[in-house]
Amino acid sequence: MTAVDMWFDPVCPWAWNASRWLVEVERVRDVTIRFRVMSLSVLNDSPEGWEPVRVMAATELAYGPDAVRALYATMGTAIHTERLPIGRDLFALALGRAGLPHTLANAALTDAYDGAVRASHHAGVATLGDLAATPVIRLPGPDGLPVAFVGPVIRPAPTGDAAGDLWDGLALAARTEGFFELRRPRTRRPPQDRRDHEAGGAGSR
Repeated sequence: MTAVDMWFDPVCPWAWNASRWLVEVERVRDVTIRFRVMSLSVLNDSPEGWEPVRVMAATELAYGPDAVRALYATMGTAIHTERLPIGRDLFALALGRAGLPHTLANAALTDAYDGAVRASHHAGVATLGDLAATPVIRLPGPDGLPVAFVGPVIRPAPTGDAAGDLWDGLALAARTEGFFELRRPRTRRPPQDRRDHEAGGAGSR
């Protein structure tokens, strides 16, 4: 079983797409994903956008990583599929759908969890420096040592064999000593351009 970490900000549409791909990868490959919080607000030194990640941090502290995974699935659906307004009502709805206490939504209104958000964020971006963006994926590299990548930036999220094929390519790149970067122009916008702009440039710094 290959253990993989993915750092996400709930409002980032590129991270949401990548997360849905990784869930599919778990179905077709011997891989397990741990979803971890990062923050566009920390990344961009912005006072805006703290509320969703505070709720995620409070959830992890109270109930652990499995609860974060469940809440990301419901919160991401509410934000990116149902396009509900981001706020306490959405957080309470997503928590309820995930089988978690809706009172955790109150975490959005306090800075008590900001230290936990920053710690999780920095754990994800520490090796990336100025390249850091959301999402971040960390997987085994040469000699089994962890390698972190920004991305993949994908739309739509591949499914079935296509999801597995993309994973195989990323895993091979991670294991290749001296491989650093491969890029091409984006030809598709994220699902919600408005939220992407408001979040300070999801998918890029």
